[in-house]
Amino acid sequence: MINNLSLISLFFLVGAIAVGFAKKINVGLIAIAFALIIGRITGMTDKAIIKGFNESLFVMLVGITYLFSIAQMNGTLELIAKKSVALAGKRTNLIPIIMYILGAVIAAVGPGTIPSFALCAAFGVPLALAMGVNPLLLTSMGQLGAIGGGMTAIAPTGIIGITLSAEQGINNAAIPLLGNALLGSAFFAIVLYIVLKGYKIKGDNPIKYSEISRFDKNQRITLLGVLIMIVMTMAFKINVGLASFLVAGVLTILKVANEKECIKAIPWGTLMLVTGVGILMNVVISSGGIDLLAKSLSNLMNENTAAPIIGLTSGIMSWFSSTSGVVMPTMIPTVNTVIDTVGGNISAPELVSAISVVASVAGLSPASTGGALVLSSYITNVHLDEEEQNKIFMKLFLISICAVICLTIFVGLGGFKFI
Repeated sequence: MINNLSLISLFFLVGAIAVGFAKKINVGLIAIAFALIIGRITGMTDKAIIKGFNESLFVMLVGITYLFSIAQMNGTLELIAKKSVALAGKRTNLIPIIMYILGAVIAAVGPGTIPSFALCAAFGVPLALAMGVNPLLLTSMGQLGAIGGGMTAIAPTGIIGITLSAEQGINNAAIPLLGNALLGSAFFAIVLYIVLKGYKIKGDNPIKYSEISRFDKNQRITLLGVLIMIVMTMAFKINVGLASFLVAGVLTILKVANEKECIKAIPWGTLMLVTGVGILMNVVISSGGIDLLAKSLSNLMNENTAAPIIGLTSGIMSWFSSTSGVVMPTMIPTVNTVIDTVGGNISAPELVSAISVVASVAGLSPASTGGALVLSSYITNVHLDEEEQNKIFMKLFLISICAVICLTIFVGLGGFKFI
């Protein structure tokens, strides 16, 4: 009976992802509905089902995304991007590298991957066109930086990874997750820089530092607020969500940005996705579905192949679903079972890193958030017919496939064993 329930719960999990992908519906909404059905089948109470809603994670994500929607809406992030690129001066072959660093830094201090993805896409395409270089180089470099920096303990994806790991008793994942994300994303960024000939870029920098405006009063206040949030979180160990709400509340009172626009800019769909899938995952875990998934994967693994296989599986899943909302909540709970089943010297943080990073680079696909933002920005800045749009789509998807393959090989060679 237990095996039957495990199989049924796993079937519903896969079904929620499949329905969401096929019908273009938020998987979180489907997940909550399916959680009730499985809960009833397995005899769980409504209270036990609702317990899967992670209030702490929700507060952290809403707080941090609201704070940085303020920085996005009043132009602070865009101005930082312009000033950063202007620093390259005439050494335009450094601009792709600056885009990587820019994406990493902006994502790391709180906005996370999605706002950084959007900024790199919206800023990178017109910049590349003005320079006469491949827009996919600049945007992908920036987004790879965002993937690396987005794994800090105060960025949404990092918060999700660390929280999910802690729920499995893996309390030492924060530093390896960030270090491996930066290492892995930088590795593929170097590959991309060489393949797309970023080192051969020549010509004038279209952004001159002397022509860029200074930070205005509201932007300076916003930057100070972000700095205060970081100090509160790092030095005084205050919950990042609560610290963000405090700072964002003060910024709202000071009217540094339009409150209604900032609230609209919060990625409510993503928050529903993460928390909704969390409710379903709680039921699936209770029903033994995750143990069944982990043991099934373990049959394909040994001590040396566990990390690359679990990473590749996560990357493939991420082509069809959200990294932070679906893949990480599904795969990270399998880590302990995989280690117990396979045996040997397998590190839990290494597996968590493989899941999170390989799944994240798959997000460069145009079927995912990162690639879709680039494609949208491309179409906005250049008139493309349907055939040309399809070519850009395929190029973006090829970059995503290469990223997943390269990172899987990197993990297989032990790239995530040292942090």
